[in-house]
Amino acid sequence: MTQHDCPLCSADGGLLVWRGARVRVIHAQEAGFPAFYRVVWNAHAAEFSDLDAPDRLHCMQAVAIVEEVLRAQLQPSKINLAALGNVVPHLHWHVIARFDWDSHFPAPVWAAAQRPSAPELEQALHARLEQVHADMCQRLDAWAAGR
Repeated sequence: MTQHDCPLCSADGGLLVWRGARVRVIHAQEAGFPAFYRVVWNAHAAEFSDLDAPDRLHCMQAVAIVEEVLRAQLQPSKINLAALGNVVPHLHWHVIARFDWDSHFPAPVWAAAQRPSAPELEQALHARLEQVHADMCQRLDAWAAGR
Protein backbone atom coordinates (compact mmCIF):
# COMPACT_ATOMS: atom_id res chain seq x y z
CA MET A 1 0.00 0.00 0.00
CA THR A 2 1.31 3.40 -0.94
CA GLN A 3 0.48 6.80 0.45
CA HIS A 4 -1.83 7.36 -2.53
CA ASP A 5 -4.15 4.44 -1.73
CA CYS A 6 -3.79 4.46 2.06
CA PRO A 7 -7.09 5.15 3.87
CA LEU A 8 -5.27 6.76 6.82
CA CYS A 9 -3.42 9.14 4.49
CA SER A 10 -6.59 10.22 2.66
CA ALA A 11 -8.91 10.50 5.71
CA ASP A 12 -8.74 10.81 9.48
CA GLY A 13 -9.86 7.22 10.02
CA GLY A 14 -12.71 8.00 12.41
CA LEU A 15 -14.06 10.90 14.42
CA LEU A 16 -11.15 13.30 14.85
CA VAL A 17 -10.64 14.12 18.52
CA TRP A 18 -7.26 15.88 18.32
CA ARG A 19 -4.60 16.59 15.70
CA GLY A 20 -1.01 17.52 16.35
CA ALA A 21 1.87 18.05 13.95
CA ARG A 22 2.89 14.36 14.00
CA VAL A 23 -0.02 12.37 15.41
CA ARG A 24 -3.78 12.52 15.62
CA VAL A 25 -6.27 10.83 17.91
CA ILE A 26 -9.49 9.47 16.53
CA HIS A 27 -12.52 7.88 18.15
CA ALA A 28 -12.96 4.73 16.10
CA GLN A 29 -16.66 4.26 16.93
CA GLU A 30 -16.47 0.46 16.79
CA ALA A 31 -19.84 -1.17 17.54
CA GLY A 32 -19.91 -2.60 21.04
CA PHE A 33 -16.78 -0.74 22.14
CA PRO A 34 -17.68 2.88 22.88
CA ALA A 35 -14.20 3.81 24.15
CA PHE A 36 -12.13 2.58 21.18
CA TYR A 37 -9.49 5.08 20.05
CA ARG A 38 -6.59 5.13 17.63
CA VAL A 39 -3.44 7.21 17.79
CA VAL A 40 -2.48 7.61 14.13
CA TRP A 41 0.90 8.73 12.85
CA ASN A 42 0.09 11.54 10.38
CA ALA A 43 2.78 10.78 7.79
CA HIS A 44 2.67 7.45 6.00
CA ALA A 45 4.78 4.87 7.80
CA ALA A 46 4.03 1.16 7.85
CA GLU A 47 6.00 0.07 10.91
CA PHE A 48 6.92 1.56 14.28
CA SER A 49 10.59 0.97 13.45
CA ASP A 50 10.20 3.23 10.39
CA LEU A 51 10.24 6.14 12.86
CA ASP A 52 13.43 7.50 14.34
CA ALA A 53 13.90 7.33 18.12
CA PRO A 54 12.49 10.82 18.91
CA ASP A 55 9.41 10.15 16.75
CA ARG A 56 8.85 6.77 18.42
CA LEU A 57 8.98 8.48 21.81
CA HIS A 58 6.57 11.17 20.58
CA CYS A 59 4.11 8.56 19.31
CA MET A 60 4.18 6.53 22.51
CA GLN A 61 3.74 9.63 24.67
CA ALA A 62 0.51 10.36 22.78
CA VAL A 63 -0.61 6.75 23.33
CA ALA A 64 0.17 7.08 27.05
CA ILE A 65 -1.82 10.31 27.37
CA VAL A 66 -4.87 8.76 25.69
CA GLU A 67 -4.59 5.76 28.03
CA GLU A 68 -4.21 7.98 31.10
CA VAL A 69 -7.30 10.02 30.24
CA LEU A 70 -9.39 6.91 29.59
CA ARG A 71 -8.30 5.39 32.89
CA ALA A 72 -8.96 8.58 34.87
CA GLN A 73 -12.32 9.38 33.27
CA LEU A 74 -13.84 5.93 32.72
CA GLN A 75 -12.16 3.58 35.23
CA PRO A 76 -12.13 0.63 32.81
CA SER A 77 -11.38 -2.92 33.86
CA LYS A 78 -8.38 -2.87 31.47
CA ILE A 79 -6.83 -0.84 28.67
CA ASN A 80 -5.85 -2.76 25.54
CA LEU A 81 -3.02 -1.43 23.36
CA ALA A 82 -2.33 -2.89 19.95
CA ALA A 83 -0.50 -1.97 16.76
CA LEU A 84 -1.40 -4.55 14.16
CA GLY A 85 -1.58 -2.86 10.77
CA ASN A 86 -2.38 -6.09 8.92
CA VAL A 87 -5.38 -4.60 7.10
CA VAL A 88 -4.22 -0.97 6.99
CA PRO A 89 -0.41 -0.86 6.97
CA HIS A 90 -0.21 2.71 8.24
CA LEU A 91 1.21 3.16 11.73
CA HIS A 92 -1.57 3.47 14.29
CA TRP A 93 -2.04 2.30 17.85
CA HIS A 94 -5.36 1.03 19.15
CA VAL A 95 -6.13 2.30 22.66
CA ILE A 96 -9.25 0.57 23.89
CA ALA A 97 -10.88 0.98 27.29
CA ARG A 98 -12.34 -2.43 28.18
CA PHE A 99 -15.00 -3.25 30.73
CA ASP A 100 -15.90 -6.56 32.34
CA TRP A 101 -19.44 -6.11 30.96
CA ASP A 102 -18.39 -5.73 27.31
CA SER A 103 -19.49 -8.52 25.00
CA HIS A 104 -15.98 -9.83 24.37
CA PHE A 105 -14.21 -9.30 27.72
CA PRO A 106 -11.73 -10.72 28.64
CA ALA A 107 -11.06 -11.83 25.06
CA PRO A 108 -9.71 -9.34 22.49
CA VAL A 109 -12.20 -7.11 20.70
CA TRP A 110 -11.49 -9.06 17.50
CA ALA A 111 -12.35 -12.45 19.05
CA ALA A 112 -15.77 -14.07 19.29
CA ALA A 113 -18.26 -12.52 21.69
CA GLN A 114 -18.37 -14.06 25.15
CA ARG A 115 -21.87 -12.76 26.01
CA PRO A 116 -24.59 -10.51 24.59
CA SER A 117 -23.82 -6.82 24.37
CA ALA A 118 -25.01 -4.42 27.07
CA PRO A 119 -26.54 -1.52 25.09
CA GLU A 120 -27.64 0.42 28.17
CA LEU A 121 -24.10 0.37 29.61
CA GLU A 122 -22.59 1.22 26.23
CA GLN A 123 -24.95 4.20 25.88
CA ALA A 124 -24.20 5.42 29.41
CA LEU A 125 -20.48 5.30 28.63
CA HIS A 126 -21.01 6.95 25.25
CA ALA A 127 -22.79 9.84 27.01
CA ARG A 128 -19.58 10.55 28.94
CA LEU A 129 -17.32 10.75 25.88
CA GLU A 130 -17.78 14.47 25.20
CA GLN A 131 -16.05 15.20 28.51
CA VAL A 132 -13.44 12.49 27.82
CA HIS A 133 -12.65 14.15 24.49
CA ALA A 134 -12.39 17.58 26.10
CA ASP A 135 -10.00 16.27 28.75
CA MET A 136 -8.01 14.38 26.12
CA CYS A 137 -7.63 17.53 24.02
CA GLN A 138 -6.59 19.59 27.03
CA ARG A 139 -3.92 17.07 28.02
CA LEU A 140 -2.65 16.63 24.46
CA ASP A 141 -2.59 20.40 23.83
CA ALA A 142 -0.58 20.96 27.02
CA TRP A 143 1.86 18.20 26.06
CA ALA A 144 2.22 19.49 22.49
CA ALA A 145 2.90 22.99 23.82
CA GLY A 146 5.63 21.59 26.06
CA ARG A 147 3.85 22.26 29.34
